Amino acid sequence: MSLKCGIVGLPNVGKSTLFNALTASNIDAENFPFCTIEPNHGIVELPDERLKEVSNISKSEKMIAATVEFVDIAGLVEGASKGEGLGNKFLGHIRETQAIIHVVRCFENDEITHVNNKIDPISDIEIIETELILSDIETLEKTKEKINRKAKSGNKDLLKDLSKIDDLLNLLAKGESLKKFLENETDNDFLTSLGLLSAKPIIYVANLNEDMEANDGLNRLKEKALETNSEVIEMCNQIEFEISELENESRQEFIESVGLDEPGLNKLIRSAFKILGLQTFFTSGPKESRAWVIKKGIKAPNAAGVIHTDFKKGFIRAETIAYKDFIQFNGEQGAKGQGKWRSEGSDYEVEDGDIILFRFNV
Repeated sequence: MSLKCGIVGLPNVGKSTLFNALTASNIDAENFPFCTIEPNHGIVELPDERLKEVSNISKSEKMIAATVEFVDIAGLVEGASKGEGLGNKFLGHIRETQAIIHVVRCFENDEITHVNNKIDPISDIEIIETELILSDIETLEKTKEKINRKAKSGNKDLLKDLSKIDDLLNLLAKGESLKKFLENETDNDFLTSLGLLSAKPIIYVANLNEDMEANDGLNRLKEKALETNSEVIEMCNQIEFEISELENESRQEFIESVGLDEPGLNKLIRSAFKILGLQTFFTSGPKESRAWVIKKGIKAPNAAGVIHTDFKKGFIRAETIAYKDFIQFNGEQGAKGQGKWRSEGSDYEVEDGDIILFRFNV
């Protein structure tokens, strides 16, 4: 399955610099609002040392990592839900993503303009949250009108949908989060189809100065994140961009020189997987080792279907080795010799890091 994250924030807070660091694509990142007009797309590999270790043991000819698609979306301004700035076009781009990475400026610099002429992370967040909520209210009201016209026949399913919409509208009117409501819903198909923006999981990126200094703005951002059960990734987007431009040999030396143990981007990508409840399993052999992305809790036949629909249709069994056993016993034969090779059926929930060979017949 694919993972698509939208990078959002007010104009000129460091979104494009972050995108450049992630993708090494050198798109414009100028010191003026609306530098990004159309969204930029980039595919980034999931940093996962396990794949390299599995590939080395299998002596694979090639290695294919799991990927994340990042979209650099134009800066949002107050009134976007009514068409200000890039307005509804911007909001439509967010609707296409699974998770939101919200870049928030947490440093002072008179040479870099701010669209509101002040550095206030909480105010910046509230502007965007408000626009997402207003857009959702409009979406729900339009959907309600359509269903009302169809529900005159007394269709019970449509009446249930109307009730859910009213619940959501009441929550939004109170300024409450939709996330908890949706988490407790057992029938989410209808609600998911609405594509509500304020219900999407959010990671806040605190864009700090090059000294990576904590400040009052960062502390307030962390408090805000705790209230919404969101994660904050602290980084200097400019430093991350400089890291991305270095060759591998120089990169680690530079990372250590600025006091980091790894690029902040690695933490960001892993965090995106975490909030969406994703994990990876591996297939491995002499030709290739590959990481596959699935939802946590998925059963073996559905995991097989991620590789090819025929694997799911004709599923027989999943020959499975846990990652730690594959590494400890130096591959498939060693794991078999230690009784760590398993034949799993259709009820097996795939674990993160499993090395699997699917048997099927169609």
